[in-house]
Amino acid sequence: MTGVSIRPDLYQENGRPQMSLSTEGARNLAETTKTPPQMQGITPRWLLQMLPWVEVTGGAYRVNRRLTYSVGDGRVSFTNTGAQVRVIPQTLCELPLLRGFEDIEVLNALADRFVQQEFAAGEAIVQEGQPADRVLLIAHGKVNKLNAGKFEAEALQDIFADGAHFGDRAIVLSEDTWDVTLRAATRCIVLSLPVQAFRELLNQSEALQTQVDRFRAILSKPQDRHNQSEIAMSAGHSQETELPRTFVDYDLSPREYELSVAQTILRVNTRVADLYNEPMNQTEEQLRLTIEALRERQEYEMLNNRDFGLLHNADLKQRIFTRTGPPTPDDFDELLCRRRKSRFFLAHPRAIAAFGRECNRRGVDSPSREVNGKIVPAWRNYPIFPCNKIPIAKDGTTSILIFRIGQEDQGVVGLHKTGIPDEYQPSLSVRFMGINDKGIISYSVSAYYSTAVLIPDALGILENVEVGH
Repeated sequence: MTGVSIRPDLYQENGRPQMSLSTEGARNLAETTKTPPQMQGITPRWLLQMLPWVEVTGGAYRVNRRLTYSVGDGRVSFTNTGAQVRVIPQTLCELPLLRGFEDIEVLNALADRFVQQEFAAGEAIVQEGQPADRVLLIAHGKVNKLNAGKFEAEALQDIFADGAHFGDRAIVLSEDTWDVTLRAATRCIVLSLPVQAFRELLNQSEALQTQVDRFRAILSKPQDRHNQSEIAMSAGHSQETELPRTFVDYDLSPREYELSVAQTILRVNTRVADLYNEPMNQTEEQLRLTIEALRERQEYEMLNNRDFGLLHNADLKQRIFTRTGPPTPDDFDELLCRRRKSRFFLAHPRAIAAFGRECNRRGVDSPSREVNGKIVPAWRNYPIFPCNKIPIAKDGTTSILIFRIGQEDQGVVGLHKTGIPDEYQPSLSVRFMGINDKGIISYSVSAYYSTAVLIPDALGILENVEVGH
């Protein structure tokens, strides 16, 4: 007698016979509804959207400017052993007086002569009208620059922080007194070089004396408030007068921006491309996600690359510090007032949230704006675009950028080159590289780009923005 086997999948969980086809069996014959491949990390990339793009035909973009006398405007750096702080000698070249000075022995001797001082919040570092008898370096903390106000109270002129310096010009020009008050906004560590110590070293070093003479010669040249060579003119005269003769001098060594590149090699198995292309083209989907990742990296480089990234190439005179730590409406107004034709802010999402908290705390309304069909925060009708490529430091601080854009307004521009071989998107090529002996197809995917700041005040940065409070 032949045995009969009974399939257990023909019975339900309660032991009763199954009367119809199960859903599991039906799915084997049904067409599954599916999405294209999804990917985390895709952002709106507002910087790429909002920057005007300039065609670079020769692979490089030259920014011609009026001749500017470079007298040094950088920041010095420090090292510490425990509580003892010392200025790094080579960074003293960021002082206007020592720009371009290369005598390491003299720089070391100068660094050794700085004396460390500490000031509590609210304490005056120097007072307006006191003798200008020292060079000051801010090693740590925030300092308010104040002038005597019209109505007795001191007027805040500016805020400085780590790496700022004062007094070297006053020493060289033999100015008698400070024309400002410097008051510690937080606890500050300041390094001070007395004028006597500087003059002792000046008498011992011929190279330093030559450097001082060169600096005095630069200061004696006619220049405007931007340190550009002056254009002489006459105005307001009512009778015949001899007009000044002038010309506009150009910088003989203008900066050139070369296009950078982000590249990768995409590999696709021929078997996958041949057999599994329905309902979605496998090669196209692989390429789509690869390009998304390349564009994300492009925006990151345009902000953070040390050669051309905007965070590193903003002029130091266009960098300001928050008054209290978190970003406030006062700080945003300070950014706006320092340039004309501002177009938008760019900030980390956590910085935008911190700004919103400050507005809520003050009871200030910060309405939103619609840009390209999307609602974004705004301040005084200037949109604030989120960008997670702006870094947040370990101490919980970040930066907020403000832009003027376009060649016509001497702003910030993006650089690219269209019409390249095998172009897939503007300035992005997908080039077939062949098939290897394992049946793997390779494609070279390349994106070419850079950024340029046409004049310094086109880009401003609010630094040391606290987002953790």
